[in-house]
Amino acid sequence: MSGTSFGIIIPARYASTRFPGKPLQDLGGKTMIERVVEAAMSANPDAGVAVATDDVRIAEHIQSKCEVIMTSDLHPSGTDRCAEALTKLGWDCDVVVNLQGDEPFIKPEQIALLVSAFENPRTEIATLKIAIQEADEIQNPNVVKVVCDVNDQALYFSRSAIPFDRNGQFQGSGIQYYRHIGMYAFRRDALIKVSKLSPSALEKTEMLEQLRWLENGMGIGVKETSWASPAIDTPEDIAKALKFV
Repeated sequence: MSGTSFGIIIPARYASTRFPGKPLQDLGGKTMIERVVEAAMSANPDAGVAVATDDVRIAEHIQSKCEVIMTSDLHPSGTDRCAEALTKLGWDCDVVVNLQGDEPFIKPEQIALLVSAFENPRTEIATLKIAIQEADEIQNPNVVKVVCDVNDQALYFSRSAIPFDRNGQFQGSGIQYYRHIGMYAFRRDALIKVSKLSPSALEKTEMLEQLRWLENGMGIGVKETSWASPAIDTPEDIAKALKFV
């Protein structure tokens, strides 16, 4: 990882509308947050790992495994929660990885891939993409697409089909479409900067916070992965997730 030092902050909240208490959900004998912490620690034993939460139940459950930072319960996103935690941690690492508390199956190689994006000095924020294989995903607004330049810098993220194929072929046109995977890493100063930016017009239109960063001229490096973790958004998703334990 080219000598780039990094720490991992795991934002975790209890009060999810669709799945209250999700971080404490049992997954094959370990809670979800335990599995996320273990994945973070396996990425680099020398990296700092901390959970940022606003709920004492999560804090008490995980405090024997890693450092815990109590944060405000008013944060609109995990990114803002990570920024507050960073100011309290006082880490001097180059990069901060924002590893969501509901990503128990993230691979250590994906964290390494994220951090490698900072080899490009223009990259202030790093994220991942995966090739779309199913044609119906291209037009699905719940599947966020991303297009990049030749240097793997994001040009735009959208719920629409980008690029638009004027011939209506989409697949078979010679263009590979990519789905954005919402995992991020930030240069330390960039994380503090994004937490102070006001919501932008593009962000509010598409409901994608990364457009706020693009609209403010920040460089987002995008690395391609071949693995997408199963989404765990509702209690019904647990049965599917157990197949990966």
